[in-house]
Amino acid sequence: MKDTYESPLNSRYASKEMQFLFSPDHKFRTWRRLWIALAESEKELGLPITDEQISELKKYQDDINYDVAAREERIVRHDVMAHVHAYGEQCPHAKGIIHLGATSCYVGDNTDILIMRDALILIRKRLLKVILGLSKFADEYKDLPTLGFTHFQPAQLVTVGKRATLWLQDLLFDLDELEFVIEHLCLLGCKGTTGTQASFLSLFRGDHDKVESLEMRIAEKVGFSAVYRVSGQTYSRKVDSRVLNVLSSIAQSAHKFSNDIRLLQHLKEIEEPFESTQIGSSAMAYKRNPMRSERMASLARYVIADAQNPAMTAAEQWFERTLDDSANKRISIPEAFLSVDAILSIYRNIVSGIVVYPGVIRKHIFDELPFMATENILMEAVSRGGDRQDLHERIRVHSMASGAVVKKEGKPNDLLNRIADDSAFGLDASSLAGLLDPMLYIGRSPEQVTTFLREEVSPILARYSQDLQVEDPELTV
Repeated sequence: MKDTYESPLNSRYASKEMQFLFSPDHKFRTWRRLWIALAESEKELGLPITDEQISELKKYQDDINYDVAAREERIVRHDVMAHVHAYGEQCPHAKGIIHLGATSCYVGDNTDILIMRDALILIRKRLLKVILGLSKFADEYKDLPTLGFTHFQPAQLVTVGKRATLWLQDLLFDLDELEFVIEHLCLLGCKGTTGTQASFLSLFRGDHDKVESLEMRIAEKVGFSAVYRVSGQTYSRKVDSRVLNVLSSIAQSAHKFSNDIRLLQHLKEIEEPFESTQIGSSAMAYKRNPMRSERMASLARYVIADAQNPAMTAAEQWFERTLDDSANKRISIPEAFLSVDAILSIYRNIVSGIVVYPGVIRKHIFDELPFMATENILMEAVSRGGDRQDLHERIRVHSMASGAVVKKEGKPNDLLNRIADDSAFGLDASSLAGLLDPMLYIGRSPEQVTTFLREEVSPILARYSQDLQVEDPELTV
């Protein structure tokens, strides 16, 4: 339908895998999976639930009667109870034990945790593919000198590969946070209306051990090894804030990368991929706009702002629960995941097809290198018998004059010619040329790249080698 609003995160940006995780079908199937885990665990601990009832629940686990659920929700104005009724219509023998002892957050919050865990794992796979691509790029160009910039003003030389390690390091920080969040994510469990588990304690006739066992059995059935030991009716909304903070962190790193690529593309030193039939501008046919990097920046900015939603929600919760989180969570959390999924897909696409122009890079180096080489020139002239203080002043005067020629007249940098013509230096053009090898000015850039990749990146890629086999989603636009 084209007459109804559709999120561009679905139609243009996010992968099918991430869209599925936050789909209604996946959510409601997970509700039923949790109801089955609850019933099985209660049966195992002695409640009068039969194998026939469990089998009936499993039979219809993935066959959701949405029409009945919609009809019931219009009557009861409660989505969980509507689905309890719908499930019960399909499972008449098990109808009486569905949701036994539980409150809505048993399915709602536990499902949110399960979905976020799977979505974080998918984000980790996407992130690792970017790290792999950037590590290859850094290694390939570890020896290629380029102008370094501070304040976007020419500074000492670095290498293209060394600059890439800065992008990589940010992503390793993000991966570290991501692993922490995944590792410390727990299931809510079955806590009841105010988190006291009173309803379950009543079901098990005051047997605290069975209530504790119930939670752990449920957790194990859905793939968790731990539950939050205390909660209100919901898990603490600090969990959502923690999750979106790491997504925001990834967005920040991607945005920084996109800024650098856009600036480098302006300088014509590096370009993001540009396809043979791609149009850069509807008006200016010659243009090659960095649209992928711009899209990354745009989506990243959205995620960084979106991360404020769960922070405010966590701050605003009252006592054991309020419901002013519900509508916000339905929007802010899925959209953050869908956006970061798209960001990392774009990031990987750029890295896999990035184009480097060594000739342009070299030209820019030699536009600035005479200024940067002045200290080496000074030392060489002094070693040949020159007076350091006198030569220092002469270099200053020549540099100012040459800078004026470049800025005011638009002519090439003539500093070396001025020094060669100044007999006080005792250096001819050949001697000066020997001091202008860019490799003399990159410090330990290649060695830093090699060490960083070997010590920091390679162990991570080895640890997650299986995740790196995942195919990248294609960009649709």
